[in-house]
Amino acid sequence: MATFVWEGRTKSGQVRNGIMHAKDVAEVEKKLRAQAISPEVVKKKPFVIKLPKLPGGGRVPMKDIVIFTRQFSTMIDAGLPLVQCLEILSTQSENVTFRAMLKDIKETVEGGNTFADALKKHPKVFDELFTNLVAAGEVGGILDTILSRLATYIEKNMKLIKKVKSAMVYPVCIVIIGIAVMLILLYYVIPIFEAIFADFGSKASLPAMTQNLIDLSKWMRENYLLVFGVVFGVPIGIKQFKKHPKGRWYWDKLMLRMPALGNLLRKVAVAKFTRTLGTMISSGVPILDALEIVAKSAGNRVVEHGILHAREKISEGRNMAEPLAESGVFPGMVVQMIAVGESTGALDQMLNKIADFYDDEVDSAVDGLTALMEPVMLVFLGGMVGYFLIAMYLPIFELAGAVG
Repeated sequence: MATFVWEGRTKSGQVRNGIMHAKDVAEVEKKLRAQAISPEVVKKKPFVIKLPKLPGGGRVPMKDIVIFTRQFSTMIDAGLPLVQCLEILSTQSENVTFRAMLKDIKETVEGGNTFADALKKHPKVFDELFTNLVAAGEVGGILDTILSRLATYIEKNMKLIKKVKSAMVYPVCIVIIGIAVMLILLYYVIPIFEAIFADFGSKASLPAMTQNLIDLSKWMRENYLLVFGVVFGVPIGIKQFKKHPKGRWYWDKLMLRMPALGNLLRKVAVAKFTRTLGTMISSGVPILDALEIVAKSAGNRVVEHGILHAREKISEGRNMAEPLAESGVFPGMVVQMIAVGESTGALDQMLNKIADFYDDEVDSAVDGLTALMEPVMLVFLGGMVGYFLIAMYLPIFELAGAVG
């Protein structure tokens, strides 16, 4: 008796796979037909050596996951067996880590596990949302449709993240440049002017503006270790603060209350929540499971708490709209539209409409934030440099006036 792995389809088109002990391939096919399963792939179970770690050690870009999902959906829709799809895609991938991962997934499926179970072995690449949707697609026999929805969801999510990053790059760069310019002026330029002013007379004759700047430069040069410790220690401290549960809660709450930026982050959270939940509900995932997964992927502890609160109330028999309104995170319009979707039985469609609307709102918020930050950053940088120039040249102007 040998061990065979097989893959086939039921009369309704659902994909099935598993392991069977038999004398040969013909016996396996006969047993499958007796179970009303049309065999597509039947072969001996390969001998697999499990590696403790995948080679490469690199990351898998989101772009590669989108391409894989889209191509996989097309192949399944064309009728190709699951194992053959994985074999083709694993050989085509240019990313070494992802290629090894796909081969491992293929071998796991050949070993008789479901595709979703094979994906769960790689949680850093395929999150709970991905694996749960795939599991729902396998059970419902609509794996190609689910993968197509997943690819669309990931593409829109990538676009959303890119918008937020593009809005943050400009102010961050300006702040870094401003700090670098200030440190250069205080450490290298001010001492030169200080030596020049020493020849003009006593320090008491210097304007207060100039004297304060010279004193600050001298203090920073004498305590340079403390200064550089603060410059590099603050970002590290914030990162450590965010790792603590309470610290992360207060940080996320502060971000949502920030002027302009908080409005953008709130709209991003709404767009992500509605898009993810709409995709999962339309794919057949139970709403309580969907809400738990959506909460974990919210990216903001305040939003996560609001979603989990809604999940708890739904498990007690209440609808979704009321607990979402109680959280204070979601705008009134969103809550009302969700209530309409629940009452009409078209919650998934309503959620996707809200997501489309808030995608456009994020675009507008990013443009507005960028338009607001440009003059603010220019005034900040120009004002700082201007202050240095005035403070340093004011004694020279006063001296020239006295000589005249």
